[in-house]
Amino acid sequence: MPFVHHAGARLYWRSDGDPSLPPLVLVGSLGTDHHLWDPVMPRLADHFRVIRLDTRGHGASDSPAGEYTVEGLARDVLAVADAAGVARFDYCGISLGGMIGQWLGIHAGDRLRRLVLCNTAGRSDPAPQVARIAMVRQQGMAAVLETVLGRFFTARFRARGTAHLHSVAQTLVSLDPVGYTGCCAAVRDHDLLERLHRIAVPTTVVVGRHDLSTPPPVGEAIAAAVPGAALVALDCAHIPHSEDPSAFVALLLAALEPQRSQGPVAPGAHPASGALPPGAAPVTGVAPDASLADQYARGIARRKQALGEDYVNARLGSADAFSAEFQQMITRWAWHDIWTRPVFDDRTRRLIVLAITCATGRWDEFRLHTRAGLAHELSPTDLKELLQQSAIYAGVPAANHGFHIGAELLRERDAGNAR
Repeated sequence: MPFVHHAGARLYWRSDGDPSLPPLVLVGSLGTDHHLWDPVMPRLADHFRVIRLDTRGHGASDSPAGEYTVEGLARDVLAVADAAGVARFDYCGISLGGMIGQWLGIHAGDRLRRLVLCNTAGRSDPAPQVARIAMVRQQGMAAVLETVLGRFFTARFRARGTAHLHSVAQTLVSLDPVGYTGCCAAVRDHDLLERLHRIAVPTTVVVGRHDLSTPPPVGEAIAAAVPGAALVALDCAHIPHSEDPSAFVALLLAALEPQRSQGPVAPGAHPASGALPPGAAPVTGVAPDASLADQYARGIARRKQALGEDYVNARLGSADAFSAEFQQMITRWAWHDIWTRPVFDDRTRRLIVLAITCATGRWDEFRLHTRAGLAHELSPTDLKELLQQSAIYAGVPAANHGFHIGAELLRERDAGNAR
């Protein structure tokens, strides 16, 4: 397990995802550990090397006695980044994590690429934390559980009783009161609002429409103070990604703009060249457009990821002047505009395509995506379950035909594996 020793505490951190991707440091709210981010981890790890840590006093990190400060917690983050070998990184923090992000933006902006401050305040009202510290010291962590959950999440989310909700609750009650109250002191004393104008890195401020702890005007004050900051409102309470992981991932990718490798591009269609693909002519009366070439190149790269390089190269090799403009359009629309959208992962998107093509009898496309899916992110069980459900909503004949195609492609795949 990766730990780093800093300022009298052993701090736990972990790294997930391809180490060559842009580093993203995530820091959660008071009363949570790194598992708070689990609902969005699979999607974020597709685009970032994600570095999570347990703030001192939380999770597997030490809980030294005494009161902590936002500055000290921010310096802990820098120590973790150093231990991870990361000189410059994107940062996203919620609540206390957002307060830490403010300090980093003011005092360590050279370490940041972009900054996302979620459901946080530029200045704290000390009274709630004074009362919370006294309650925890007298009655333990369980005494604040219902209040905290009621502020973390909307009533409709709590009513669902998800596994994530229970995990957050169990994490909170298991915390060492010494470490928790130490962080409460950091929140109590937080006051950076008058210095936020010194933040020079691109910043996005996120507010929750139903947030009782840091209502939208509190976040709006931060956005107004940080030069050029963007302000985004989500339909959530205090923990934004728990209630709508898809919206949060889409927001984060838009805010951070990770430059993920798109894989190989078609010969002659490098984004910087402005060149059109082989066999393609410009639309009549329109000069080749570098932005269209860029969209086409990224679309081709995405198409190769989804369908396989051999198949796509063969299709490109058979291009002719008659269909060239149509192929350009489809590549931009389907593969650049749709298949690169961040909300669905490849498995979900593939299942959607298979369900639609099965229901509408588009059997050539169904066969194409079944073959590609079985070679990449789908298992035979995934395909079977999709066809079982298709029998109910699209009809038994459609599902029956899909099973025939699936069985044929599984035999084909198994024969190829046996060679």
